[in-house]
Amino acid sequence: MNTPPAPRGPDGATLSGLIVRIAERGDREAFTALFSHFAPRVKSYLLRLGAAPEAAEELAQETLLTVWRRAASFDPSRAAASTWIFTIARNLRIDLSRRDGRSPPVDDPSMMNDGPSRPDDALGAVEDEARILAAMARLPAEQAQVITLAFYADKPHSEIAGDLGLPLGTVKSRLRLAMARLRIALAEPPL
Repeated sequence: MNTPPAPRGPDGATLSGLIVRIAERGDREAFTALFSHFAPRVKSYLLRLGAAPEAAEELAQETLLTVWRRAASFDPSRAAASTWIFTIARNLRIDLSRRDGRSPPVDDPSMMNDGPSRPDDALGAVEDEARILAAMARLPAEQAQVITLAFYADKPHSEIAGDLGLPLGTVKSRLRLAMARLRIALAEPPL
């Protein structure tokens, strides 16, 4: 099985590299790639924090406009692009809640990629990623395919079913079986 590709810009730039290009050159193509990647993820995150759909849409757009305006303040050595962007979204959501007189939302830590803060954390993250990829390589091809589409391409189950020409139930079954196998494989101590 092939390793799922990391999200990249139109010329192969990393997400952090796209932000740097926005900061240095006001690169609209880099912003378009970043927007396409993050807008749906940020909206989903905001919905999970309890924002109404319209507010989530507006906050996601405001988040990415803030990325455009503040790209020069991004430091790739301090945080991953996703951490920086989701932090902006979270802060905008908290500001909105305060303006509306509601208590700030509880964070969903599963959506935040804090990135490694120390070298040993970075090594652990690399080792974890290697274990996940090795476990995925042991999955049957059809299960690995649906995992890749669901988690790396961020596609909904119905879209995966349409793309693969499979019934929705089959896609869900393959995902369930694949996740069970991954849990077992990842519970084993590393070699």
